[in-house]
Amino acid sequence: MTQSYPAVTLSIRISPDIQNQLNELSEATGRTKSFLAAEAIENYLTTQAWQVSAIKQAVKKANTKGAKFIDHKKVTDWISSWGSTNDQDMPK
Repeated sequence: MTQSYPAVTLSIRISPDIQNQLNELSEATGRTKSFLAAEAIENYLTTQAWQVSAIKQAVKKANTKGAKFIDHKKVTDWISSWGSTNDQDMPK
């Protein structure tokens, strides 16, 4: 975690179970609970940013002229056939 700016304080409410897990991890790693919480939040935000970016790209692609779509029922039927004795080909 790189930090080139002053830290700010954030208060959050967590369940006792999460608090216990955080205490155990802090003791096991020698890291402060604040460090671990900040690292977890940073990792979560990185993951969410990737997903939001991928969704935005997909929507942009879907909105282009000539975008092709497959009927929902065809897709669900195809997926439902996976692992059966009657595997269907991917719909086009």
